Amino acid sequence: MPDTVRMAATFARARWGFRFASRERLLRWQQRRIARLLSGAASRAAFYRPYAGAGLPDLPIVDKALVLEHFADFNTRGVSLDRAMGIAIAAERSRDFLPTLDGLTVGLSSGTSGTRGIFLVSPQERQRWAGLMLARLLTTAALRQFAQPWRPPLRIAFALRANSNLYESVGSRRLRFTFLDLIEPFDAHLRRLNASPPHILVAPPTVLRRLAVAVLSGDLRIAPTQVVSVAEVIEPDDRVAIDRAFGVPIQEVYQATEGFLGASCAAGRIHLNEQFLHVEPEWIGSDRRRFRPIVTDFTRTTQLVVRYRLDDMLRAAAGPCPCGQVTRSLEAIEGRADDVLWLRPKAGGAARAVFPDLVRRSMALAGPIGDYRIEQREATWHVQIDLDPAGALAVQPAIQRELAVLGDGLGLEPAAVRFDPWHARSPIDKRRRIRCLTPPAIAEKT
Repeated sequence: MPDTVRMAATFARARWGFRFASRERLLRWQQRRIARLLSGAASRAAFYRPYAGAGLPDLPIVDKALVLEHFADFNTRGVSLDRAMGIAIAAERSRDFLPTLDGLTVGLSSGTSGTRGIFLVSPQERQRWAGLMLARLLTTAALRQFAQPWRPPLRIAFALRANSNLYESVGSRRLRFTFLDLIEPFDAHLRRLNASPPHILVAPPTVLRRLAVAVLSGDLRIAPTQVVSVAEVIEPDDRVAIDRAFGVPIQEVYQATEGFLGASCAAGRIHLNEQFLHVEPEWIGSDRRRFRPIVTDFTRTTQLVVRYRLDDMLRAAAGPCPCGQVTRSLEAIEGRADDVLWLRPKAGGAARAVFPDLVRRSMALAGPIGDYRIEQREATWHVQIDLDPAGALAVQPAIQRELAVLGDGLGLEPAAVRFDPWHARSPIDKRRRIRCLTPPAIAEKT
């Protein structure tokens, strides 16, 4: 099947097909696709050969560390980690992301969880990804412009840490793709965007916020009809600033090394792409609101993603989505599992989890403090504020008070807070405002 036909077929199925009348029908569809994966591609990967004939629940749950340790055994081409990493690192250094390895796209994650992940994608998988991405992201108006040859091509600008053949596969005569390399000076991005204003702007929320500031100051003269947040958790204050500058709803894309996992719908919920992958929730806490996803992608046949536990922490949405989709929906992507902080109960015992959405709320209640970072090292929460020394000193009492109120409301001892000087990060680093670097010695399991 030609590449363009495969992309178009995936687009059509994802956009207009897969209209499951009930979740039960969706789950039956998934089971048939999983069975095909296990009897086909999985049997060609060395790691899964000992499990021939086993069902999905009988297969081991794997994670990034295990996959990297046995990288060649998890892909059906026998590509070693050293070969794949060599191509990926060379691309990072040269900023030329076009070379492939035996025809395979090689991608490298940012390593926000401490270890950089790497992925292999075949040309066929790349085209399927492009079709799915366009089907989930393009609005009706954008699709109409794309389909009408007498109108200007649809322009999409991606501002990302690294380019990839995966993203380049989106380009065509009717779809103009612009990659903004975050390692380059910010003023260069403003010049390129002003020269060719995009209809669709895709970037991490920290970058979107900087672009929003440039719009409000008049340095950036663009009016995209779609704004898409990727790669990072979008914070409430970022959302407000971006909304004010661009005046259009922010769409969210949930993508990781393990694939395109979900996107937001018209109702504002993020729906997992369960037409293409199976997600087992590993619940955190007894209220079954938050979970870590264990993913099986039954469309990936080069590097297998089978019962792969992600480090992400997701917050499930309650009840059916108003948009009518039966796929599992999320209220929010809260971040990584180590974004959870810890405090000890007033009554004693093991430290208990304090989820990041609660910490973000407390920081918002402390007032207009700008950017911040909280890192826990054992019992101490180290707080950095992106203000001049006098400004940072002025907001410290309010922050201390709100964090103490947070702990008290949860029946926990107040955090031991230490204020440290602000340290700027590289523009290609993902922002992680809240992170536990070293948990207390005795902490309950999440």
